[in-house]
Amino acid sequence: MGSYSKEEKSWMWYDWGHSAYSIIISTAVFPLFYKAAAEDAGVSATNSTAYLGYTIAISTFILALLGPILGTIADYQGFKKTFFAGFSLLGIVATALLTFIPNDSWELLLVCYMFIAIGSAGSNVFYDAFLVDVTDDERMNKVSARGFAFGYIGSTIPFIISIAIILLAEQEVLPISVTAASQIAFFITALWWGVFTLPMLRNVRQKHYLNREPRIVANSFKRLYETLKQIKQHRAIFLFLLAYFFYIDGVGTIITMSTAYGTDLGIESTDLLIILFVTQVVAAPFAMLYGRLADRFSGKIMLYVGICVYIIVCIYAYFMKSAFDFWVLAMLVATSQGGIQALSRSYFARMVPKENANRFFGFYNIFDKFASILGPLLVGVTAQLTGHTSMGVFSLVILFIVGIVILMRVPEPGTGQIVGFSGGHGDKTSGLD
Repeated sequence: MGSYSKEEKSWMWYDWGHSAYSIIISTAVFPLFYKAAAEDAGVSATNSTAYLGYTIAISTFILALLGPILGTIADYQGFKKTFFAGFSLLGIVATALLTFIPNDSWELLLVCYMFIAIGSAGSNVFYDAFLVDVTDDERMNKVSARGFAFGYIGSTIPFIISIAIILLAEQEVLPISVTAASQIAFFITALWWGVFTLPMLRNVRQKHYLNREPRIVANSFKRLYETLKQIKQHRAIFLFLLAYFFYIDGVGTIITMSTAYGTDLGIESTDLLIILFVTQVVAAPFAMLYGRLADRFSGKIMLYVGICVYIIVCIYAYFMKSAFDFWVLAMLVATSQGGIQALSRSYFARMVPKENANRFFGFYNIFDKFASILGPLLVGVTAQLTGHTSMGVFSLVILFIVGIVILMRVPEPGTGQIVGFSGGHGDKTSGLD
């Protein structure tokens, strides 16, 4: 990492630490732990899944309400770091608390999970917006992609340790229960997340901001309202967000529903965990490759490439019959999932006025979160109507095609077609928060 500045490296380390949440809490260990706790309490499998879905929906809705207004306030000098630290601390502390919640208290597990999800997603709003502070436009693709690659690599370390502890407990090699092993995994996640948040807190500063003024909260609501009124002025930005909504919906749906699809093919849970791990490892170098190629061919061209790869994934999924096919599918996804997310972030960061980056990343977060609704619904309805899960996955081609068509209408950042916005406040300045 010698070619990166201290601020860029510190920013990347947060992705290294935070990604442990994504794989251990969001994907692998916590869902199984919660389902077992709910089952032991006599809650049916259908109801426990529904309750988890409600919890995710509530946390998403809360972030959708808070994201833009907190982002607008954070555009003022000194607030971005405060909000980032606050949401990160909320997620880290709530993750640590999972260690101490009795495994029969499934309701408390859900409440705690809701706070973790809010802390994670909330910190990401400001983390993503800090990209404009740690690097310049020419390096954004490379730095953003490197951050995602770091996340993939960093998440595998606590994941391997946690899964090893759980498996050794299952085999009675360790003198602890599987429940205790899972709780240790939660503590490892909180510790990992917390330790690698410190470089970000210590070394990254808000360089682009609006000067503080009286009645910040009231004026923030006013600025947010003015932004919504002036959508035509920000046409390129909102066109990109609309394109992003569709194609990232397809990406997210494939990621979140891949395990269920693999189960339908008869793949064992242990094999699915191995595939998940290998996917994380393969995704890291490909995320960095996307960043390098974006500097050579442009971020938009590489976004087209990523979307086309996902269209191929959807078509291949229609013909998938075996575990080998699932491995091929997973590796195809690994080649592009990090790249398409990283370049979407850097593309957007280059489009928005830097002194208003937090406000616009609040909207970015909303489109990202609500994009998790349409795809699963499309898969579910199509699968039920046709009687084939493969047709459900194939239907996601629609989302990618709509996304790429809208993206074609978005100008490349730096072409002079994107209109900035200052809202009548102070100019972009430099300083410490």
